[in-house]
Amino acid sequence: MVQTSPRAIPALYRSTVGKKSIMAVTGVVLVLYIVLHMVGNLKIFFGPEEIDGYSAWLRTFGEPVLHHEWFLWILRVVLLASVILHITMAVQLTLRAKKARPVRYQHRAKVRGSYAARTMRWGGVIIFFFVIYHVLDLTTGTVNPGYEHGEVYRNVTADFAPERWYVTLFYTLAVVSLGFHLRHGLVSGLQSLGGKSPQKARTLNLAATAFAVVIVAGFLSVPFAVTVGLVD
Repeated sequence: MVQTSPRAIPALYRSTVGKKSIMAVTGVVLVLYIVLHMVGNLKIFFGPEEIDGYSAWLRTFGEPVLHHEWFLWILRVVLLASVILHITMAVQLTLRAKKARPVRYQHRAKVRGSYAARTMRWGGVIIFFFVIYHVLDLTTGTVNPGYEHGEVYRNVTADFAPERWYVTLFYTLAVVSLGFHLRHGLVSGLQSLGGKSPQKARTLNLAATAFAVVIVAGFLSVPFAVTVGLVD
């Protein structure tokens, strides 16, 4: 029987492989949530009863084993922990990479990888601040003048009303940033699992791009539909 040393887990956490593994696992958790959240958002096209009913179901999910809204709070804690770990590992890996190469090359051509890294960093920052705003907007209603608890359809249509075009613009910027972040993250993660050959890389790029486009289109379809009057 193989026994694990008490020092094995901290050592794994401190290692580059361990940090990348944590990033991968938390990334999977966040991607799954993003997909489910997008599918839930699209229910708005079926009318107020559909999306408001879905929202009510989420608050009662797990009853009577779980109390009212416990599932949502468990989900929020898991997502918060995943976000914190994901960001922490990203920062630590970036600092470790810079420390490993303390002297910059005087003549170094810009490579595709550096572009992806910059996109990931700035996209991550934009997404982070957007998530904070999004919670204040459609979860607590702090910055949404038409907010009513439990009335998702009303809250969304009030949020993306034509006169609040700046909210739609900010939402678009965040979702597009999310698309780039997902695309580069998926390519990087899958390549680390053995997809580094030119043929595999091409397939991975296409698959990751297609996935990101679907996610971006799915999320943006809601605010654009409200803004142009397709959903009111």
